Amino acid sequence: MSDSVATDRARMPEGTNSVLDRRTVETDNRNLLPLLRPGLRVLDAGCGTGAITAGIAGRVAPGGSVTGIDTGETLIQQAQQQFAGVPGLQFEIADIHDYSPAEKYDLVSAARVLQWLPNPLQTLRCMKEVLQPGGIVSILDYNHEKISWDPAPPPSMRRFYDAFLQWRKDAGFDNGIADRLVHLFREAGFINITIQPFLETSTAGEPHFEATAGIWTKVAATRGVQLVNDGYITEEERLAAIADYNAWLAGPGKSMQLYLLAVSGKNPE
Repeated sequence: MSDSVATDRARMPEGTNSVLDRRTVETDNRNLLPLLRPGLRVLDAGCGTGAITAGIAGRVAPGGSVTGIDTGETLIQQAQQQFAGVPGLQFEIADIHDYSPAEKYDLVSAARVLQWLPNPLQTLRCMKEVLQPGGIVSILDYNHEKISWDPAPPPSMRRFYDAFLQWRKDAGFDNGIADRLVHLFREAGFINITIQPFLETSTAGEPHFEATAGIWTKVAATRGVQLVNDGYITEEERLAAIADYNAWLAGPGKSMQLYLLAVSGKNPE
């Protein structure tokens, strides 16, 4: 499919802000914690509403600075309003593929971003271009093909999820990007590559189980509209997936696990 299709499908739909706003660097991008220290200059590529970015800023203070960039104008406006006045923090509407900062960065981070880009190797090379010699790129992303539920979700949600993966694949997105990151880092010319598993497990009885495991209700309510418009499911199937999955969450659902890997690499000096 064309680049315009990929761009349209990657665009964050209305209603997803609640998911982004709940995230923190400590819980949702904790692979960065050993890399952050006062004085660093950091770029958060694909920063969304800036919740994680603001947490990064707190950890590089004093003396550090963080820039969050995103192509979503509404997302950046929200980030600028919500975190105005945070020392050393700024947000810009920008695309990493043609981004030319005045000064290069010590660390470039992207969490759950490459999964929405049709050419992740090109993206890594662009990140490398804005990195200081000896600087680090750290990527956190999913293998959507390795999700697990206990017990199995309702057939209507499984139908929706399979359609969601096909819709992504047809746009050129890699559903298993996490497991290919190391290879991509090598191709992009990074050295000292490290890999860490960061599985996200939601268990019934935990305070936020229905919010975290319920991510697929939100996906069906938001991106599901795109799947209907693009002919991958019917509106009836979308609504059935939401209702049946909500019943699973409130009833037999025991756990859901998302598979993520964090990969970091160094720019040669």
